[in-house]
Amino acid sequence: MDALSDIASTIQLSVAPVFLLAGIGALLNVVTARLGRAVDRARILEERLIAGPSGMDAPRIRGELRILDRRVLLAQRSIAMCSLSALLVCCVVAMLFIAELANLNAAALIAIMFVGAMLILIAGLSLFLAEVTFATRMLRVRAELFMKD
Repeated sequence: MDALSDIASTIQLSVAPVFLLAGIGALLNVVTARLGRAVDRARILEERLIAGPSGMDAPRIRGELRILDRRVLLAQRSIAMCSLSALLVCCVVAMLFIAELANLNAAALIAIMFVGAMLILIAGLSLFLAEVTFATRMLRVRAELFMKD
């Protein structure tokens, strides 16, 4: 019965990281959707550019494509960081159970992996924030141009 209560205790310890995984999953969903929209917009603009836009339109399209390229890169890196963070959180949960079942003292390793997961998640969130800021700046420029009639 003692082993059963130890496993129950380990399951309780792993609940918080599992909720963290759900949050990271939701974040990945948002960033992936933003990436998809940026890629779709870039494809449309590429087609317009290839089709031969009017002389005044080509520089604007190229400028927007440069911005979209930067946004895609930021979103892609954010997805990579958030995915790596989730992977490390999964390793934390696995190590909790392995350490319990094998009777290992892995507290330091588990703590290091968890802190690593948090630092990588911070990097992923920072990249996401940079992508959103970059996209917002692009929209502000358009609004200013629209107002200068």
